[in-house]
Amino acid sequence: MEDSKNQKLILKFTRSENTMDPDILNVFTQPPTLNQFLVENAITPGEKKKLIKPTASINPKLEELKLLLIDWINTTLKQEHIVVKSLEEDLYDGLVLHHLFEKLGSLKLDVDKIALTEKKQRQKLSVILEAMDKCLQLDESQLKWSVESILTKDLLSTLHLLVAIVKHFQPSLAIPPNVRVETITIENTSKGLKTTSAVEYITGSKENLEEQSTGDAFDELFSRAPDRLDGVKKVFLQFVNQHVGKLGLNVKDMESQFADGVILLLLIGQLEGYFLNLKDFFLTPASTAEMLHNVNLALDLLTDGGLLNFSVNSEDIVKGDMKSTMQILYCLYSKYKTKET
Repeated sequence: MEDSKNQKLILKFTRSENTMDPDILNVFTQPPTLNQFLVENAITPGEKKKLIKPTASINPKLEELKLLLIDWINTTLKQEHIVVKSLEEDLYDGLVLHHLFEKLGSLKLDVDKIALTEKKQRQKLSVILEAMDKCLQLDESQLKWSVESILTKDLLSTLHLLVAIVKHFQPSLAIPPNVRVETITIENTSKGLKTTSAVEYITGSKENLEEQSTGDAFDELFSRAPDRLDGVKKVFLQFVNQHVGKLGLNVKDMESQFADGVILLLLIGQLEGYFLNLKDFFLTPASTAEMLHNVNLALDLLTDGGLLNFSVNSEDIVKGDMKSTMQILYCLYSKYKTKET
């Protein structure tokens, strides 16, 4: 089907002919970035660290969010004569966060105004973040920052922290919705460096700010109504088979049959009404990297189509995580449950 959406897919998604793990290839084709990361962030054996992919620098939504946050900080702290130019370079030592939290929270923290040594900066950040976390009233599992990540100038953690502060103290600020970045997690294993890719959301959907998120709804289902799971699975399987059946496919096991992303991509194509070029994805994926490629492509299509407005880790889908798989299927089911085959 040669419509505009198909043309967009052909232009946007290409299949690499290189047999090397694409995640590792993406990292090591950016040697200055990786080397700088390893120099500034020593990764000890068994440790994991996550960073935003270098390609994120051309992400217009990310740049829009960064500029908005910088302008918001400078406006808020104008009377203190503080001017922030870089979120990475100007917030790590705690000075700006200290002034920002005291200004917004109308309180005083028992810390030095200026901390020159790394030890003092770490101590100061510990006090500030502990006070902030209590004020924001977030569960520990919701905290996407730490003293170490802020101190090491981690942009991803800094953005998550600032967005949480804005939502709490100034919810009327027009934060760009659906800002997401591609990330690489680097792990120091006994066999060397291992990398994995994922898509992470920094801001959510503007349209659903007043509604319970799909993720929260499924958390509730799994934790408080597990007896209803089989019924929900049955509904989803009927829905899926209704649309992929004419392709000669039949889904029986939700945990395993969506893990490689193939059926998910074909289902999206059937429902959205376009053809996926076989060069855009791996029809018979032979590795985890190829499965991740397929799943990440599916998440991109759902996001571009306005169907996905919450964060999903592609690795969870590949691992057969039932909750994540059902969340994705619900995005399609909620829109197309009345669609005829």
